[in-house]
Amino acid sequence: MALATMGRRAVAAADRRSPHVCFVAPHAWPVLSADSRIAQVGGAEVQQSVLARLLAARGHRVSMICLDYGQPDRSVIDGVTVHKAFAPEAGAPVLRFVHPRLTSMWRAMREVDADIYYCRSASMWVGLLAEFCRRYGRRSIYAAASDADFVPRQGGQIRYARDRWLYRRGLARVDRIVAQNEVQRATCRATYGRDAVVIPSCYQPLMSPRAAIASRDCVLWVASVRPGKRPELFLELAARLPHRRFVMVGGPGQGEGDAALFERTRQAAGRLGNVEFTGFLPLAEVEKRLATARVLVNTSDYEGMPNTFLQAWAHGVPTLATVDAGTPVHRQFRDLEAAAGEIEALFCDPVRWQRASRSCREHFERNHSGAETLVRYGRLFDGLAA
Repeated sequence: MALATMGRRAVAAADRRSPHVCFVAPHAWPVLSADSRIAQVGGAEVQQSVLARLLAARGHRVSMICLDYGQPDRSVIDGVTVHKAFAPEAGAPVLRFVHPRLTSMWRAMREVDADIYYCRSASMWVGLLAEFCRRYGRRSIYAAASDADFVPRQGGQIRYARDRWLYRRGLARVDRIVAQNEVQRATCRATYGRDAVVIPSCYQPLMSPRAAIASRDCVLWVASVRPGKRPELFLELAARLPHRRFVMVGGPGQGEGDAALFERTRQAAGRLGNVEFTGFLPLAEVEKRLATARVLVNTSDYEGMPNTFLQAWAHGVPTLATVDAGTPVHRQFRDLEAAAGEIEALFCDPVRWQRASRSCREHFERNHSGAETLVRYGRLFDGLAA
């Protein structure tokens, strides 16, 4: 009996040391639940889902607030309790900004009753989260999702001035800000006068990297099809290398005109005999495609740390992009001729590819593994508690 009592006391002490963390992640349900019927996968949602699972596995109490996609309220996925807010299209236009959106999100945060509330990606929810935490004496964290989050006059991806104001107000009031890299940290300080702690993005592979297929016979592109991702550059690259197999993965973005761009891209890919255009694929299917990739190509005009890079490095796939990831294992190209030359070298020189693949795996384990991320967030939580 005495030993049982001591055990219960030890568990209770551990619970007190591990804060209850709530992720305010409206669009994360399709990623966390792996519901392939909802064609929606965002980088911020992937990161929050990965981190939520890691914290739950470590023994934290973890909650998440998502939109109502028809799932049961308080569903539990891998130890993460998911609370529902409003349905995506619920409410009357204009009025729905207040009800049900603000009202249901506030109600959900009160129901969760967490110690720390975490939001990732620029949105109006940062302002609401910061106000809630100030009013109820809770701690708040905002984590950047891209290099654009802290640039002057930020808000290119936030449609309304009202929402941009809420986002900037939230940045000024949250307890801690997390940046993905030193560039974001410097921009945050210069633009908003606030320091940020750098915690690189992390990833947990859904399939064993050792299960990868040895053929590695394709050049892979994975992104939502919208202007900032510049899919036309990948198609131009495919046209320069007609003897190589190219694969494009991605559904249409959510912005105005993205559906039309998706259709134009699909048609242009169909006119090239060496391009397979898959459209949207769930995260697990993307990993299967990575198992056959020789190289991953990114053609975005800006990024933070794309999840596709982390997925690729975990599977030993070299990355080539128009953006600089700030790592020694990543290659940046300035023009398509240079990109085509690098791709040919990775196909034709097995020793070069093996060296690049090994470097990617080692870099991922040192900087982006779940274990390293938990250490860094543990320090952040300790600082908040102090």
